[in-house]
Amino acid sequence: MKSLASSSYSNSYNGLPTTRAEPIPVQTMGTTIYILPKSITFIAGEGNYSFIYTSCGKRYLVSKTLKSLTEYLDSKFIRIHKSYLVNRKYIIDRIDDDRFLKMSCGNKVAVSRRKVKEIASMLDETEYRISA
Repeated sequence: MKSLASSSYSNSYNGLPTTRAEPIPVQTMGTTIYILPKSITFIAGEGNYSFIYTSCGKRYLVSKTLKSLTEYLDSKFIRIHKSYLVNRKYIIDRIDDDRFLKMSCGNKVAVSRRKVKEIASMLDETEYRISA
């Protein structure tokens, strides 16, 4: 486990490290594949497991929590809900007064009620602004 002294500075929006992203090891069909974070559209957490959704439309089950997966990710990923981490570059639309984000893979991801204003203002002030 990394100590706080050795970790890099955190992104002010989501607490994720701003260092370069590392490939995520995933066990599938008895082999280990490595998924690059730049190909991940979003990650959905369910207890001690997470589903990784990629830009090519595949979904992988990983026996890791969202919190443990954050060490592999860079600052492009934002925590929009207790169960979701999304990659900003794959957000294509905001739906229902910013309560949902439509991802480029076609999935709709919920934004928590407490984070709606924070996420909306963050998307408004960056180059990830989406016009409806």
